[in-house]
Amino acid sequence: MTLDVGSTLVVREFGPVTLEAIVRYAGASGDFNSIHYDEKFAESAGYPAVFAQGMMQAALLGTAVVEWFPGASVRTFGVRFRDQVWLNDTLCCRGTVTAIEPTDGGSVVTIEVGVTATPGERVVLTGAAEIKIPDGSTN
Repeated sequence: MTLDVGSTLVVREFGPVTLEAIVRYAGASGDFNSIHYDEKFAESAGYPAVFAQGMMQAALLGTAVVEWFPGASVRTFGVRFRDQVWLNDTLCCRGTVTAIEPTDGGSVVTIEVGVTATPGERVVLTGAAEIKIPDGSTN
């Protein structure tokens, strides 16, 4: 793939989010807060329903980043949580190249990243990442 500042990366979709996916993520991460899988508990806390762990969508976005740049090294990855992810949401991971800096042995690509949830195209996560791409890479 040829990259230039302003290039957009292919949208990567995950979902729809299921209760099973939330519970599996709880097992993998150790985040067993009842608000994520117990409907009555979530409602008693003032939420309309259970919702996914914020780190779940961050992990899915991280998956998209490494898929966009296979064989490269992720140098930095940071996110900011913006909204809850509810059951049946489909998550769309997006990325835009904001900088390309040549380095010894390759280049460092900076991308602005984000996740939206549909229906509604709600922004649920924003952030940025730096990826080190070696010379001769197919990226």
